[in-house]
Order: sequence, then structure tokens, then C-alpha cells
Amino acid sequence: MVEQSNWMRKVAADPRHSHWYIERFRSMARAGADLAGEARLVDAMAPRNAHILDAGCGPGRLGGYLAAAGHRVVGVDVDPTLIAAAEHDHPGPRWLVGDLAELDLPARGITEPFDVIMSAGNVMTFLAASTRVQVLTRLRAHLAGDGRAVIGFGAGRDYAFTEFLDDAATAGLTPDVLLSSWDLRPFTHDSDFLVAVLRPE
Repeated sequence: MVEQSNWMRKVAADPRHSHWYIERFRSMARAGADLAGEARLVDAMAPRNAHILDAGCGPGRLGGYLAAAGHRVVGVDVDPTLIAAAEHDHPGPRWLVGDLAELDLPARGITEPFDVIMSAGNVMTFLAASTRVQVLTRLRAHLAGDGRAVIGFGAGRDYAFTEFLDDAATAGLTPDVLLSSWDLRPFTHDSDFLVAVLRPE
């Protein structure tokens, strides 16, 4: 049995948490906030009409942007409330409820590997610690041989960047580029955010 994610623990403790999260981003969108910075980076590095996996897609703000840009997007999230919001707010991608630690998309009819796998929004820190390597291994299994995974999260969330990079290596992923933000600032030893562009070893 896979350990429950930190996200779903939050939802169990507060059943309104998912709805709060959805409304937070809807409100920001209505106010004209820029919510697509992560997706713009991914769009810039992806071939046209790329097959993109939004791993931990939440309510779909990034996968929706990438689909509108002409990519073939699959979004997966463990929270069915967030997936329902993604389907409502961003029709077009294929949105799926699923646990990243047990990700098996061929079993759901998706056999083509992904050109890019994106995991933004601190998804890695919402995983149960015991499943981190398992999740990264499952992502690696779904990545094309020349594909790249782009994973970003902040410091101070009980997942040291060095530990993450060690876990990625264990899963068969090696860094191409390390950044400190989604707008391409370089990563340094005192950065408080990591965006890791990883490729299969």
C-alpha cells in the first residue's frame, strides 16, 4: 500500500482545502495575475505538438496553457476535486485522477512516451517522503529517451535540494540545467528555489 501523500492528508484534515486552492487560482486569474510562467518555460523547450505530462497538475492552469499552445497534454493528480476543476476550467487536455507513485499510463491507454514531463507547484514536497524515489522512477519510465523532466519546488519544505538530486539519480535522471526560478535565473548554493531540468541517464 502506497503511503498517503501530504496533500491528501491536508484534504482529509480539511475537506475544503481543495476548493480553497481552486478558488485561489481562479481569483488570481480574474485579477490578471501571470499564472503561466512555468508553462512558458516548458513551451520554449518543447518541440511543436509535443506530448507533455503535467505531473501533479492540480486544477490545470499549466497544462491548459500548454494545450492552448498546441501541445498534446495529459494531466495527472491524486485529488479528484482538482481534476474536476481542470476539466471544467481547461477543457482539451486529458485529465486523470491518479497517484504518481503508481503511475502506469499505458494501462490507461496512453502508450506514447512524453517529450516533456513537468512537475511544478511544489508537487514533490506534497508527496509522502517514502514515495519520492518511486515517483521519480515512474516519471522516468514515461519519459522519451531524448525527453526531459522539469521539476520545481521551494526550499524549507522538508526536501533538501541535494536529497532530491540524489533521488533523481537513483531514479535514472541526471541534470541538464539547474535554475533558481522559472524565469531562467541561475541556481546557486544559497538559492531558495530549484527548477531542475533532467534527462534520462
